[in-house]
Amino acid sequence: MTRPAVDWDDDYSAPRRRWLSGRGILRLSGWGLVTLVVGVLLYYAVGGFLMNAIDDDSSFKPSEVPAGGSKAVAVAADLIDREVNQHFWVANDPFFYPSAWLDNTPNYQQGVIYALSRFAVEMTDQIGRTRGSSEADADLDKAAGLLKFPGNVWVYDLSTSFLPTASSESQYRAARRALLAYNQRLVSGQAIFERRADNLLGTIERIAADLGSASATVDQHLAQSRSMMIDTRVDDIFYGVKGRLYGYYLLLTAIGEDFEPVLKEKQLASAWAQMLDSLRQAAVLDPVVVVNGAPDGLFFPSHLAVQGFYLLRARTQLREISSILLR
Repeated sequence: MTRPAVDWDDDYSAPRRRWLSGRGILRLSGWGLVTLVVGVLLYYAVGGFLMNAIDDDSSFKPSEVPAGGSKAVAVAADLIDREVNQHFWVANDPFFYPSAWLDNTPNYQQGVIYALSRFAVEMTDQIGRTRGSSEADADLDKAAGLLKFPGNVWVYDLSTSFLPTASSESQYRAARRALLAYNQRLVSGQAIFERRADNLLGTIERIAADLGSASATVDQHLAQSRSMMIDTRVDDIFYGVKGRLYGYYLLLTAIGEDFEPVLKEKQLASAWAQMLDSLRQAAVLDPVVVVNGAPDGLFFPSHLAVQGFYLLRARTQLREISSILLR
């Protein structure tokens, strides 16, 4: 007996497997593309958010410093450890890292390292040697050189070579080891830390000069014309200067402890505290969005102008301290 043919279009028959049709495959491909796009967006958005860390904790303290060691050097070493090891160093991240789109954190971190590099130079030239004609400390000299290394170099730098190269993080970690080695030798009496008034004077004068350079950068940008409040560079400048001021605030706080006898002798404790407060107020400015409004604007603030005010105030106070040290 012949079986009746199955009418696949009959309402009572099994449905077609439409997902195997060309239209079904296209639909699946479309959903796959949407899923991929959403996944990529979440990867960069969530990953970038987790890697974004502008750490401006003004109460940051170094680990315990043994008697005879420098608190300022310990602060520098611990700041490197915090930014490179505890946080993500994002300034050199390539495009496939979720932090590649960040710009505030990289500028802030590089500002911090810049302040540390200036401090290392002053330690090499001023505080870490008996006189200017004496031999520079090898560890301090090494740290000063390594901290000048650009912050945006990844393990591959195709502009110079196709081979792996030393990354920014590796250079800064080596600088940290050199600073720790110096402090260990200082504790054991094998290194020099000259707590003289002229050394303190030379150090703060150079920091004041560097603050003057930063204020010039701020002033130059404020003087430029504005177009409908759209400014893609203002946040870069703001966070770069913020990182530098934060680094100087912590370093000068520790330097004040290292040179406490000098400050007491010159009766500078009050002036030093006022200078630190100006630096702290500039370092902890944290607007949700950095706006480059006119300094006398009615509706939109000028965050650069506010930052520049505290910066110049701290610079003026450093100059006043220098004048007292000269007496």
